[in-house]
Amino acid sequence: MCDALGIITSSANHLHVEGMQDYRPMGAFSFLGRYRIIDFPLSNMSNSGIENIQVYARENPRSLTEHLSNASSYNINSKRGKLQLLFADKNKANEIYNTDVEAFNQNLNIIERARQEYVVLAPSYMVYAQDFDALLSQHIASGADITLLYQHVNDAREKYLNLAYLNLNRQKGVESIATNRGTAKERNIFMDTYIMKKALFVDLIKKAMKVSSVFTLSRIINESLADLDVRGVAHRGYFAAASDFKSYFDANLDLLDFDQASALFDPNWPIYTVTTDSCPTQYFEGASIRRSMVANGSLIEGTVENSVLGRGVQIGKGAVIKNCVILAYAQIGDGVHLENQVVDKWAKVIHVDNLISDPEDPGYVKREDVL
Repeated sequence: MCDALGIITSSANHLHVEGMQDYRPMGAFSFLGRYRIIDFPLSNMSNSGIENIQVYARENPRSLTEHLSNASSYNINSKRGKLQLLFADKNKANEIYNTDVEAFNQNLNIIERARQEYVVLAPSYMVYAQDFDALLSQHIASGADITLLYQHVNDAREKYLNLAYLNLNRQKGVESIATNRGTAKERNIFMDTYIMKKALFVDLIKKAMKVSSVFTLSRIINESLADLDVRGVAHRGYFAAASDFKSYFDANLDLLDFDQASALFDPNWPIYTVTTDSCPTQYFEGASIRRSMVANGSLIEGTVENSVLGRGVQIGKGAVIKNCVILAYAQIGDGVHLENQVVDKWAKVIHVDNLISDPEDPGYVKREDVL
């Protein structure tokens, strides 16, 4: 069992997924038709033997609260473990005050009462698989004060913009935490994942609150690098960050590639989610499906190519869906042609013939909207 308190953080203030985030926090975003993004950090923690997990929520928490209402879906032992959804009072005066440190500070008594010696923090808007028990053992063996997880990428000019990255020395010591502005091809993208002793975590929260009301955890660590032994550990395997609309769209479609999906999904490392019992998807005569993921309960009469369809989606006769992410219970009418779109839950596209966007600037149909 991993002797750590698991903490899943909400998204940073400067990250925003236009349209989607108006209705739910990033962790509650639908992913690959049947998951929510938060299922990945939760499953990582559960599979690693972390039994006490805190999930922090800020804006529009209803859908996240509903999704996490049954901790047993994540194989968390209800007698020994606990899944807590914690909130921070949102400061309406200025968004800059709504930091992760402020959220931790408002729940500091709950953190301090946790019996675990260590904390593992992971974000709710990143998708990856990671054994935190092995990472904790590596952290302890290294003697470091803090371990930060990162992914080395060679496409940082176009992707991962506004995310943090680590400047490392030859011994993988962290020299600074900076923001990716797209000025270099290669970066060590920080995965917002930390391991440290709980006592140090609490001290950093208190220190940050004294230094500045707008400091984040990464900022106070960056300011304390001269006094702490902070080291980076490279993550291996699939990694995606749904930090803006395009990256969310791309992450869904990227996993239609078998090799990419194989790098994320391991039969010995299950990704748990809340199941929805319904009948299998029905494919009518004349339907055509190519290189797509289709969840259960859908009705398909048209053509679907290189797309992700959620539960209960209806695709009308003669409709053509290409390079799209269609969320649960959406309806696409007869003869409608969609390309490079995200269609939100319960939306209906029935009165337009063509809705086609550039793949570099995908379109969005609002939740419950009718077009």
